[in-house]
Amino acid sequence: MKIYQNYDLSKLNTFGIVVNARFFIEVRNEKDLVELFVSPEFKNNERMFLGGGSNVLFTKDFDGMVILNKLKGIKILNKNSKDVIIRSMSGEIWHDLVIFAVNKGYWGIENLSLIPGTVGAAPMQNIGAYGTELRDVLENIETYQIETGAKRVFKNEECELGYRDSIFKNKLKGKYFIFAITLKLSKIERKNISYKILQEHLKKNKIKVKNPKDISDAVTHIRKSKLPDPTIISNAGSFFKNVFVEKEKLEELLKIYPDMPYFEKENKRNKRKNGSKASVLVKIPAGWLIEQCGPASPRHGGASGTSWKGYRIGNAGVHEKQALVLVNYGGATGKEVEDLAEQITASVFSKFGLKLVPEVNLI
Repeated sequence: MKIYQNYDLSKLNTFGIVVNARFFIEVRNEKDLVELFVSPEFKNNERMFLGGGSNVLFTKDFDGMVILNKLKGIKILNKNSKDVIIRSMSGEIWHDLVIFAVNKGYWGIENLSLIPGTVGAAPMQNIGAYGTELRDVLENIETYQIETGAKRVFKNEECELGYRDSIFKNKLKGKYFIFAITLKLSKIERKNISYKILQEHLKKNKIKVKNPKDISDAVTHIRKSKLPDPTIISNAGSFFKNVFVEKEKLEELLKIYPDMPYFEKENKRNKRKNGSKASVLVKIPAGWLIEQCGPASPRHGGASGTSWKGYRIGNAGVHEKQALVLVNYGGATGKEVEDLAEQITASVFSKFGLKLVPEVNLI
């Protein structure tokens, strides 16, 4: 196990932000983890576990230890005529796990194709797309308690999975390292093509879904057409979460903005965190909200001032085809991207009274 100092992280975050970590190490197996947990550099410094670097914005150098998760391995633990249990190490690329499953004809995660990042980040975010969430198939998560090195297995219900949320982002933030996850997938057809844009793609291309790969290929095509490739232009995908409001608030907004899109069906499992009975929550797409707003005045060859889409200030900007995506055109600092995000958040709140929350972790 080798510990590096003043390590350049620019190639380990999809925003391409040039920052250094005071200490850096890669973990490839359990032996590395055991050694890591007792090392003075780990014990005496702030630490951060990094996977694919696709959900993080570094705003400054990291004055602590960055641990790159390189734990690999996918294994079928058990299967019967209906179901299959799959265990994946947390350092695997999420999309590689999806491909592993769909190539074997297993249903359950095909709608989550091409989501960037590693398997370990998936339960932290409770990743979701096109009508499916990780919590639909998650069995358990294997972890190490960071302070003691003790192992603990969290069952699905213990993870408190919500919309882009989990216990690991709240009261257990920074306390556990996710080592592996186990999923329960189906050998019997359980296709989910309820999402409108997915239905439209299948109909337009005359695709009759025969297996999970058909859906995976469709979702991959849609995502590539909507979101910029970070290897071509640096970005972290959707920067903001969608907004959830109660029905009463939606009705108020619709009186002023009758064309505002919203979705009720996906939010039936939202509950209040205090355990009380939840009112019906409705999702409003953050991308639409951002498109209706814009900078106070056009600058640096940016947008016309009516929409953030395509706006650029210096080397940071909003993607021209997707308002949810902030981009680094080359040389932008994390602080510049953060400042742009704050301007967008302020404009949306000023117009709609709704607060955007970053999906990306700001470090």
